[in-house]
Amino acid sequence: MARVCSICNKRTESGKIVARRGLPKKKGGVGLRCTGRTLRKFKPNIQKVRLLVDGVPTRVKLCTRCLKKGKLMKATRGKMALAI
Repeated sequence: MARVCSICNKRTESGKIVARRGLPKKKGGVGLRCTGRTLRKFKPNIQKVRLLVDGVPTRVKLCTRCLKKGKLMKATRGKMALAI
């Protein structure tokens, strides 16, 4: 599973770029004309983070929104982390 948040299941979504030309009628023109539609992708900001899952440090892919919430226990490295 590439580019998927393991908590909120946020993933890559597709959309379109609509190219327009002309001046809107509101601004005194004759209206906008659509000259093309191109597919694009909206990619979430996914990071690999070491978290404690059932007391075991594991690598998890998270979006930055879930990471900023601070509800997750980050795993620390070293022997002192296991002693605490």
